[in-house]
Amino acid sequence: MTNTTATAAPRFAVPSRVLHWLMAPMVIAQLFIGVTMVASLSYYPLLLAIHRPLGLLILIFAGIRLANRLTRRLPPFPPTMGPAERRIASWSEYLLYGLLFVQPLTGWAMLSAARVPITMVGPFRLPPIAPHNIDVYGVLRFCHGLFGYLLFVAFTAHVLAVLFHTLVLRDRLIDRMAVWPTKAASRQPDEV
Repeated sequence: MTNTTATAAPRFAVPSRVLHWLMAPMVIAQLFIGVTMVASLSYYPLLLAIHRPLGLLILIFAGIRLANRLTRRLPPFPPTMGPAERRIASWSEYLLYGLLFVQPLTGWAMLSAARVPITMVGPFRLPPIAPHNIDVYGVLRFCHGLFGYLLFVAFTAHVLAVLFHTLVLRDRLIDRMAVWPTKAASRQPDEV
């Protein structure tokens, strides 16, 4: 067994890191697609055809990530993070997980309330999860947009915090989630 040096950053388990980096581009793409759908009616049908299955995929991945998260131990926070920053990081993680579930579900419920068939791929359709009601549709449409903005803000804050730790504090925080080789990782075994 290899000894861990003082500069080695404890890492998340391999499945956690892989799921994180598979899901990140999906969320980024979905945020851009959502904004473009609102701004460009000419591309709306194409973007909607991508938006719906991608939302379902994000919902599935969020479920897998949550199950993985609940069955794995987290690496300790770096010593550069004080108690308040650790609480903020933990609560922002809960917020991101919550939004990754609620955002696709409100989209699905919104379309169900409008009685719009949710065709995913070929003949595969999602069953409705909300009653057909135009008032319910209006509330869910508002919530879907609001949760989209909240997801954008939470995701941006997450990226900015990681950049701050990586570029300013240089505490190797990003190494905790890296799937690429790092200096610190070469000195310690991966948690499985």
